[in-house]
Amino acid sequence: MAAYTGTTRSFPYLVAGSSPAARRHVSAHRIRASAAEATGEAAMDVVSEAELREKGFMGMRKTKLVCTVGPACVEALPALARGGMGVARVNLCHGGREWHRAAMRAVRKLNEEEGFCVSLMVDTEGSQLLVADHGGATSVKAEDESEWLFTSKKTDGAHPFTMHVNFEKFSDGILVGDELVIDGGMATFEVTEKIGNDLRCKCTDPGLLLPRAKLSFWRNGKLVERNFGLPTLSAKDWADIEFLIAEGVDCIALSFVKDDNDVKQLKAYLSRRSLEHIKIFAKIESLESLKNLKDIIMASDGVMVARGDLGVQIPLEQIPAIQESIVTLCRHLNKPVIVASQLLESMVEYPTPTRAEVADVSEAVRQYADAVMLSAESAIGAYPQKALSVLRAASERMESWSREENMQKLLPQHQLAIALPDRISEQICNCAVEMANNLAVDAIFVYTKHGHMASLLSRNRPNPPIFAFTDDANSRKSMNLYWGVIPLHLPLSDSMDDNFKKTISLMKSKGSVKPGDTILVVSDSDLNQPCAPSSVFQSIQVRTVD
Repeated sequence: MAAYTGTTRSFPYLVAGSSPAARRHVSAHRIRASAAEATGEAAMDVVSEAELREKGFMGMRKTKLVCTVGPACVEALPALARGGMGVARVNLCHGGREWHRAAMRAVRKLNEEEGFCVSLMVDTEGSQLLVADHGGATSVKAEDESEWLFTSKKTDGAHPFTMHVNFEKFSDGILVGDELVIDGGMATFEVTEKIGNDLRCKCTDPGLLLPRAKLSFWRNGKLVERNFGLPTLSAKDWADIEFLIAEGVDCIALSFVKDDNDVKQLKAYLSRRSLEHIKIFAKIESLESLKNLKDIIMASDGVMVARGDLGVQIPLEQIPAIQESIVTLCRHLNKPVIVASQLLESMVEYPTPTRAEVADVSEAVRQYADAVMLSAESAIGAYPQKALSVLRAASERMESWSREENMQKLLPQHQLAIALPDRISEQICNCAVEMANNLAVDAIFVYTKHGHMASLLSRNRPNPPIFAFTDDANSRKSMNLYWGVIPLHLPLSDSMDDNFKKTISLMKSKGSVKPGDTILVVSDSDLNQPCAPSSVFQSIQVRTVD
């Protein structure tokens, strides 16, 4: 993605040109949401409410949509939210502190004023090794046979045929004849001479050199692996994390994770600050992270398959199989997974994607990824809203096909829990989903404090949507990345019967349910009523709406 510089600017909350009907719909929902909060009623976000009213239970989209916020879409945030954006992502690698602050506050204000429930995810910059820059604002073409100098020496401005690398020892262990690959294959060079720490190279495969291009070195068809001993979280990252805490971020995407200790270190720090509600997603984007994949997934709250950076370090033809193995392992371990990078890359410039890109999105959905993500398409692209519309349409169509083919029956179950109470919760959710599919119920309701049983239900990828009611605002935001889960805020009582009556009454008033609808109801043991056995709260019921 091309870099952009951050300057403070205004963030309007209704797009110029929005239809009067759309404006009235958002305003009406804002009034209803405020009234619901004041009276203690359940609050459903505006997008889910409209989708349920228009398409019914089985028409609701299950795969979550993530959009990267950048200069191209800051004025379109409300339109993106209405288009299905459930998570707004800000990448600290691009832009300045004031720009990041303005973007994050715009997302929060969107939720507070317009009735949305968009979670905020922010990527750390990480100790990015081997990033090169030609000093210009736009891309530069490297022509065939042209000679370039890659140097760590700091100079002002751009110099012809020169790339400035961000790490002094970038050439350690590199030999004459090695291949230098830019951004996973945008251009390729052969190392022809070592001059101290600098490298003189000849272009063997011409292409574009973008600002902040990523370098990798290859020898005899294999990546040259080197360990420079730098921490995953730099001093700047720790300062950024304090900034994110102050800004109320919901999720941190940890860049360049090497092993599970990187994740555990950050989670322990947040735990000491009583900030466990901030979820940590590990970005799988290096060969080293693949070697420690299972441990990283188990330590994390979720995973992002960062295919762009991953493709810099492994052969491109391996990416599809690695993606599927990561998605499958995450589902087995009950951790949400985001498939990211270059899903609709051509839509950075063009209003229509390639057919291969649509097939790529559909394949991620077929694999039951929890979420798919737009990167440059929404951040700097010319058509962010169209890109999101394509992402949504492709997801919905593949989900419909999966239901028609009964694909969830092919999903194997793997026992996660060890302790008996946890095994009971797991088996209840497995059985609940099997019942829901076999009985063809309209929806699953789960009442949960922290979202654990909602995640176990989601793991089984049921046909009907999962409505997760919680009285914890942070839990509601974290469930935004669970496949098929629609999180709602509801003041929970000790009585499951009272909770069900309250939710049915509310949804009837909105026209979301009708007499004859069948609901499978699951109660979560983490509601913690002290006066009754836990079996009362770990139960499955099938109810018909009167």
